Formats: sequence, structure tokens, C-alpha cells
Amino acid sequence: MKNKPSKRKRKVGEIRAEYDFSSGARGKHAEKYQEGHTVTIHKKDGTTIVQNFKLEEGAVILEPDVREYFPDAESVNNALRTLISIAPKTRKKISKTRSGNKRTNQSASPSS
Repeated sequence: MKNKPSKRKRKVGEIRAEYDFSSGARGKHAEKYQEGHTVTIHKKDGTTIVQNFKLEEGAVILEPDVREYFPDAESVNNALRTLISIAPKTRKKISKTRSGNKRTNQSASPSS
């Protein structure tokens, strides 16, 4: 008698156990992908569809957790304008100290 292989139901989005991504590098091709990419679709009837994708100039990619709070460009721009209005007018300049890699904050405006 043959043993039937167990068919455990996988949850949606769960990958199979035989796929090992432990040596992978997250985001390895993300930068090149965002510069632009082409998708070629070969249909059963022999036709081919080629689609080119490129981000618009100045496009910003939001992380998923941030996207929950800012679903569109208008909400992002409003939040950033509010932040700009309450930010100090003088920016701090970061410079290296003489002792090496330690950095200190110094005001960009001249002090008396």
C-alpha cells in the first residue's frame, strides 16, 4: 500500500517550505527597478504585449506603514508643508571633528 503525501493547506501568501531565501539580499534590484523596467507578456495566441514602466521625475516611494496614514499625494504634501512651517528657520550643519569620525551639530548661522 502506498502512503498518500499529506496535503497541508497553505495560507494565502505563505510560501512553500522548499524555497530558501535565507541567503537573499532584500531590495537588491530595487534601485534599478525604480529607474524603469519593461514587462513582456507572451500570450497563448502568439501575440506579445510589451509594457514599459518608469517613475515620474520627483516621485517618492512611501513605505507601507507610512502609506496607511498618507494614501495620496495631497495628504503627503499637506503634512510636509505643516512640518516645514513649524521647523526652525536655521538648519544645523553636521561637521567632522578633528579627532576622527565623531560628528557634532553646529548651527549654520554665525554665532556672536
